[in-house]
Amino acid sequence: MVLVSLKAARTKWGKPLGAALLVILFTAVLANLGLVPSASNSIPLYDGIFTYLAPLSIFYLLLGANLREIKKAGFPMLALYLLGSMATVVGIFMAWHLVGPEQVLGEDAKVMAGMLTGTYTGGSVNFNAVALIYDFQEKGVLYAGTIAVDNVVTAVWVMATIAMPKMLRSVFKDSNLSTPSDGVGHHQQEKIGMSSLALALALGLAALFFSEMVQNWWPTVPSILVISTLGIALAQFPFIKKLKGTHSLGLYTVYLFLAVIGAYCEIGAVLDLQQVGLTLLVFTLIAVALHGAVIIFLGGLLFRDWDMVAIASQANVGGGASAIALAETFDRNELILPAILVGTLGNALGTYLGFFVVSVL
Repeated sequence: MVLVSLKAARTKWGKPLGAALLVILFTAVLANLGLVPSASNSIPLYDGIFTYLAPLSIFYLLLGANLREIKKAGFPMLALYLLGSMATVVGIFMAWHLVGPEQVLGEDAKVMAGMLTGTYTGGSVNFNAVALIYDFQEKGVLYAGTIAVDNVVTAVWVMATIAMPKMLRSVFKDSNLSTPSDGVGHHQQEKIGMSSLALALALGLAALFFSEMVQNWWPTVPSILVISTLGIALAQFPFIKKLKGTHSLGLYTVYLFLAVIGAYCEIGAVLDLQQVGLTLLVFTLIAVALHGAVIIFLGGLLFRDWDMVAIASQANVGGGASAIALAETFDRNELILPAILVGTLGNALGTYLGFFVVSVL
């Protein structure tokens, strides 16, 4: 799918969409046709991509990190992320009043709203944290249905945020808050020699191993922060800056990650739930759409860096890994570390916001 998407992105019709968007679309179509595994029959390969390749992609992209640009982008990204978290809560409350999910789901609707608030503030960790407190995981079909809807909407929002900057730039002038890294076209022509490939792979695997060892020693330290720190530290050495192929490796693994996002977009699982599935889907789509409207409006007023707005929104809805994928797709390497940091903040903040929503409703 990555190969097909890269080829398609060079065609007249595919160029406006881009390889990142196409790989999600193509894989989603195959998954819904039953030609590749989907969320309901997931395979260990998908877990491996999330567990190992996503952190490796971050490491490789950070080998070209510019500390000055990372510092410059840090505060705006944090501000946009907090705006996005507020927008998530606003979206959930407004969707509640527009859809009235309690009429179909009863008292379970409140917990479902809290779970979605958590996951659309920082990721699936918060989704499950809220579910466990209220024993929602024991609601078999409803719990599975909420996961299915979350997967579909997350995939849709990844595609929306990939397309968002280009669409907004056509209407509103963009003012980048940091200087982007070398253009995508340059990296696509990047040549990888055997020595460079061997060294890059050795560095990546060693960094992954070390980050997991550190997490075993200090479980409270996220391994993603360790591997990110290693990438930034190594990037300051001249011989690393001359290493060719790291960006290509990072971007390729990002496309694999996005392909799994597409495979998890299983529409059939939502339709099988009939009225319950439709209620969940409509409620969630409205909540996320309102989140998007709020963060675009406020982000445009305050910063108007559309790449950064899209990445911050994705840090909310899809979590840190999806936000990093967008930063790499937009070739904004200086936004990768801020995306990691706000994603980590989301893991802490999302659960509290989820409980807040349940208590208010």
